[in-house]
Amino acid sequence: MNIDEQYNELAYYTLSHKGQDFIHQHIVDAYAIQTANEHTKPIKITYALIGIYLHVEKGYTGKQVQMAHIEMSKKSKVFPPITLPTNRGEISINDVIKITTPAERDIQIHRWCESIWNAFSSEQELIKAITESLI
Repeated sequence: MNIDEQYNELAYYTLSHKGQDFIHQHIVDAYAIQTANEHTKPIKITYALIGIYLHVEKGYTGKQVQMAHIEMSKKSKVFPPITLPTNRGEISINDVIKITTPAERDIQIHRWCESIWNAFSSEQELIKAITESLI
C-alpha cells in the first residue's frame, strides 16, 4: 500500500470517528508535513506545523485547530520559508495504520504529531511566533 492509500485508509477511520475532538485534523496536518517538498506552498507547511504545535504543546483538539486555521485565514497570507528537515519524525503514517485498536490508534496519532513537532525543533520558535501573531 502506497502512502496515499495509507492516508485514505486513515482518513476514512478518522472521518468516521465517534469522538467530538475531530482527530482527523491532526492526520491532515501530519500527512501534509511528512509529504511536503520544495514544491509545497509555504502556507500549507505553516498551517500544518501550527496545527501540530497547537495540538502537541497547547492541547488543542482537532476542532480547535480547525477554528484556529479559520482565524488565521482572516489575517496574513505571507509566510516565511520553513526548512524541511530530512527526518520529519520517528513515526510515520505506516506506524499509525498498523494499529487496529481504535484507542491505541488514537494515541499513536498523537505520538505521530509529537514526533513531527520534535523533528522541527529548529523551526519551533518561528512557528510559535507566527501563531502568536495570527491567533
